[in-house]
Amino acid sequence: MAVTYISWAPHCSRSDYTARELRGASHMVYWGRMGSRPATIWLKYLGQAVRTWRILLREKPDAVFVMSPPVVAGLVVYPYCAMRRIPFVVDAHTGAFLDPRWRVLQPLQRWLCRKAATTIVTNTHLSRMLSEFGADWTILPDVPVKYPASPSSFDDGGFLVAVICSFDYDEPVELIVDAARALPDVSFLMTGNPRKVAHLAPGFPPNLRLTGFLENAQYGQLLRDADVVMALTTGQHKMLRAAYEAIYQGTPIIISESPMLREEFGAGAILVHNSVEQIVEAVTRMKQHPERYQEEALQLREMKQRRWEKNKALLMSKIGQEPALDVNA
Repeated sequence: MAVTYISWAPHCSRSDYTARELRGASHMVYWGRMGSRPATIWLKYLGQAVRTWRILLREKPDAVFVMSPPVVAGLVVYPYCAMRRIPFVVDAHTGAFLDPRWRVLQPLQRWLCRKAATTIVTNTHLSRMLSEFGADWTILPDVPVKYPASPSSFDDGGFLVAVICSFDYDEPVELIVDAARALPDVSFLMTGNPRKVAHLAPGFPPNLRLTGFLENAQYGQLLRDADVVMALTTGQHKMLRAAYEAIYQGTPIIISESPMLREEFGAGAILVHNSVEQIVEAVTRMKQHPERYQEEALQLREMKQRRWEKNKALLMSKIGQEPALDVNA
């Protein structure tokens, strides 16, 4: 079965991971030069729609996976799949349902999910939402992550914390900066677009540096070189992609406290309420017991890999590729 994965988001590594695991082709269809202003976004979406159809007509897949948000990508894919009578799957990020910017499009999102063979979500909270409006769902908390080798090195011989940020509205960046200031003997490398924090950068302590955007191999090397990876959110139902990316590299993590994240990362992790004091304490504990947390991270990686094999079989059965395994085995 030939699978095509369509993503209308920039730099969405999850689509690449998923396509690789399903032995399919991944396509990022994104016209960033058009921006997202109300005056031009319709032109951007029109161009991306044409490009999407060209890909589908060329590859003639047996099933299509499409990422949401934006829901518009799924609305473009649906007519093609209906015309050819092939299944499509919505790979829904948490923001598709909970991000305020997509609230006005929720009726379309729900309609699309009902039409899909299944909708991939990361947690039970979202699966319950889908059940309420009659859509099939498949919970995939994470996807195995492998990065190509890189000549880059981020290891400076000290204790290194890799802070994975996109500087979005739900990330407590200022708390992380204050925690770094309280730990002058620890190096902090923070990813993300520096322009988004230009107003804060003059106040950064000398042990916190911005990496800017890292290409895939460099990013993987940062995760491997780090003694701990930190990813924080104020959201209670958001899966932190950086957290499972780090665990798949065998690197322990510091993440925000939430029932969902505690269930997913019960080992190799320290969960914190978003405060300077708890962040400082977590980094200090990681620094004192690095071998313990790394061993736990490796054990968690093995468990996640076994779970993925079962979940992948279940997912593929929903698009008619193979029978589902007994997920309780």
